[in-house]
Amino acid sequence: MKDLLTQGGTAGAIFILALVIASGLYLGKFKIKGLSIGSVWILFAGILLGHLGLRVDPVMLSFIKEFGLVLFVFTIGLQVGPGFFRSFRRDGLPMNLLAVGMVLLAVVTTYVIHLISGENIGIMTGIMSGAVTNTPGLGAAQQTLYDAPVVTDEIVAAASSIGSAYAVAYPLGVLGAIAVLLLSRKLFKVDIDKEKEKSSKDESIDDNAYRLACRVKNPALFGKTIHEIVGEENADHLVISRMKRGEWVFFPDLELPLKEGDELLIVTDVHHKDKAGIIFGEVFPVNMKEWQQTGARLVTRRLTITKPNITGASLRKLDVRHKYGVTVTRILRAGVDLQADADLILQVGDSIQVVGSEEDINRLAKLVGNEPEMLQKPNLIPIFFGIALGVLVGLIPIRFPSMPQPLKLGMAGGPLIVAILLGAFGPKFGITTYTATSANLMVREIGISLFMAAVGLDAGKTFVSSLLGGGYMWVLYGALITVIPMIVIAVIARTVMKFDFFKICGLLSGGTTDPALLSFSEQLFGNGRIALNYTTVYPLTMFLRVVAAQVMIMLMF
Repeated sequence: MKDLLTQGGTAGAIFILALVIASGLYLGKFKIKGLSIGSVWILFAGILLGHLGLRVDPVMLSFIKEFGLVLFVFTIGLQVGPGFFRSFRRDGLPMNLLAVGMVLLAVVTTYVIHLISGENIGIMTGIMSGAVTNTPGLGAAQQTLYDAPVVTDEIVAAASSIGSAYAVAYPLGVLGAIAVLLLSRKLFKVDIDKEKEKSSKDESIDDNAYRLACRVKNPALFGKTIHEIVGEENADHLVISRMKRGEWVFFPDLELPLKEGDELLIVTDVHHKDKAGIIFGEVFPVNMKEWQQTGARLVTRRLTITKPNITGASLRKLDVRHKYGVTVTRILRAGVDLQADADLILQVGDSIQVVGSEEDINRLAKLVGNEPEMLQKPNLIPIFFGIALGVLVGLIPIRFPSMPQPLKLGMAGGPLIVAILLGAFGPKFGITTYTATSANLMVREIGISLFMAAVGLDAGKTFVSSLLGGGYMWVLYGALITVIPMIVIAVIARTVMKFDFFKICGLLSGGTTDPALLSFSEQLFGNGRIALNYTTVYPLTMFLRVVAAQVMIMLMF
């Protein structure tokens, strides 16, 4: 049994990891004053068992840590990819500016502590990387030392010391970030239910579906067909789902000439809602009961796209209105209700809301599949292909003048970017990237659990000795580097930028490149937009953290 726990074999590694993860998850069930740090307990279980002598082969442990992180960030990227660029257009610039400010504040805080305390700049770089939970930054700092013109025993010792400083600062970096998040909630007097309502309202100002009713009063349209109007008035964004003439409610034929007083039920988005009144003449309140009293054959249903061959096709290309006599009014994608724009690219997993006769809708259902049970089968080819491509992207050297070595996005940045691009643009190229929510969450939780277990076991080997050897001051330095930038940016985000609390959670998680903080905030507050905001700032932040670590090390030479 002793050999199983200390010799570093495959069986021992699996046993130790399972023990660490199970222990951490069990501890995560317990709450103190209604709060729990959840899966972050895995990290501390790993530190404890690592200190007690449980060992995993270093090469194997490094692989587990990196592979767990890749699984975590890749599944996040796939989940948020479909809505990433829409979110980036809306919030990308201000959020990334704040994230850059967080990085700069961390560097300034680190350098000021170096000047005041006299602590070695290399040690401070390790503390900074641990305080912001940025493992690639640690790797970049150590590699910069090893790439020195002459690798001396002093440099090797310095690289090891940087790792010890990182290990000491990392746990409090996680706890400190969580503390800032909880403090921000108290400081801003956040009501989670009200924040969710505000978040939903903010989301509705983008591409979400918007229903309105118009009465034809524009003389220029009398006698013209809907098809002619759409072509002449550039009204592609206006989907006419029903028409009312007198007391007769029916599905409108695109070739039916309009008459004065015809009433149209239109689905559009907020950006184009004013165009409807300009084109047709008069907008009036929608009372859905009035649109359901007659035309008994007119029904509304939701169909789920489950046939892979539909992926990459636009509504315009499918032409369901002419071919099937059905109007697509809305599309539900990743929990967001979108307006059915003619050029919107469909993908497996989309749920489309349609209006038409029962018979016509059934014919359309055969085209799109409408077999939700098929979505439970994982589509693994894009996932592993994407991970492979992401690893290659992460290894691409990015050279800058005067830098001793090229920069890289690493095992976290590369797969995340590829996953986002696959989720956003894969359907345009016929690539099915849909993954059932339960499957996505399972892989994500396995990934973050492996990552934190590996980090904890690695840190546990030197954690206590580093503390007793004077490293207790490193804990204080790391706490300052963690807390000061986060508090400053959180206050600016809330008071100046008027961000809702879920944006702040995503900003702080992504700005510290802290997957544990993201996992904690999602578990505690249960809002999917946190991950979307996390990925909005993560790529740039990751790059800057790596650059900052390398620049700090260069100050040693």
